[in-house]
Amino acid sequence: MNSDKQATAPPAFAKRRWVLPAALVEDLYPESRGPGGRTRRTARDWIVDFACFLLAVTVGLLVTDVLEDEPNLSAAMAVADQVIGALSCAAVWLRRRWPVGLAVAMVPVSLVSATAGGAVLVSVFTLAVHRPFRYVAWIGGAGLAVTPLFYWMRPEPGLPYLASLFISVLLGVTVIGWGSLVRAKRRLLLSLRDRARHAEAEARLRAEQAQRLAREAIAREMHDVLAHRLTLLSVHAGALEFRPDASRTEVARAAGVIRESAHEALQDLREIIGVLRAGESDDAGRPQPTLAALDALVAESREAGMKVALAGRVTDPAAVPASVGRTAYRIAQEALTNARKHAPGTEVTVSLQGAPGDGLALSVRNAPPEGEVPHVPGSGQGLIGLTERAMLAGGTLDHGPTSEGGFEVRARLPWG
Repeated sequence: MNSDKQATAPPAFAKRRWVLPAALVEDLYPESRGPGGRTRRTARDWIVDFACFLLAVTVGLLVTDVLEDEPNLSAAMAVADQVIGALSCAAVWLRRRWPVGLAVAMVPVSLVSATAGGAVLVSVFTLAVHRPFRYVAWIGGAGLAVTPLFYWMRPEPGLPYLASLFISVLLGVTVIGWGSLVRAKRRLLLSLRDRARHAEAEARLRAEQAQRLAREAIAREMHDVLAHRLTLLSVHAGALEFRPDASRTEVARAAGVIRESAHEALQDLREIIGVLRAGESDDAGRPQPTLAALDALVAESREAGMKVALAGRVTDPAAVPASVGRTAYRIAQEALTNARKHAPGTEVTVSLQGAPGDGLALSVRNAPPEGEVPHVPGSGQGLIGLTERAMLAGGTLDHGPTSEGGFEVRARLPWG
């Protein structure tokens, strides 16, 4: 599971997590979370945190040098300002764990301590990076609102009031904008990660769907081909079993048909398994039957002892599209196989007609069987497969009993 999650993260950082902030590592690599559910700071986080602490301390030291120039600042207030500033600089190390709390605490601190200015800026920047803009708007707005009051109580030595106010507000807005930009870049990276994951998931689903469709196509082909061959084997083997007094010529002919059918079944099975192993299309290898092979199919059924009549023909079977002709052949093959299994000994009529633009109409009708026919396991599955095959070809297929008690399969396929 972990390897799958790592594979979906940006490959450029897969082996260099230390260059990413802990917040991104937590989202990109959920498996890296510790027992408490939090991700430890990365090397980059320690560098950034130290830089922020150093910035806060530097600003505090620079401001300390000018505190003695404020005319109305008492010694006690100067000491309190520096103590509060030092505590604020130390609190910078808590900015990742409590960004909102630190920023809220810095609002009143910014009103009483000038040496805490660097820590205030760091807290606002952290808030803009780690929290939505609504937090920045309320807390940052409150901080900017108290700025005029601070400079009114403690004017900057040697600098006009409006200039001090403008510089402070401009610096605060710049820090907020910078933090918002960093947050936007992180959100963009996470959105790209999510898109990559979704794309990979969709690709897997499409691959699985293609594999499933390929398996279904191979299963239909195996059913159509092997059911026909094995039914011929069953018919001739049954004839040998129930006709022990048959002449040597009849036995030899039946044995020849059994041998030929077994050979064809093995050959078809070998080709289908070859397609399954090699991942080729079902059109590869052995030539697929077309409408021109319908006469051979009828002749083969007659040799098996069926009474089959071919009524109506297409003038030019070669003009029928290969996919349509193959579908019609498979429908006729399965219908003849069903008639052989469910209505043995009855007369079967195969009707075929059509023209370009009118479509191809195929009908296989058998008379009612004589006597009771035992139930065959798996009955109805072949008709379901035929209906799906006809729909995939853009046609329709109907089947059902006839008024005389027989059964008919009717298919109509497009022929543009």
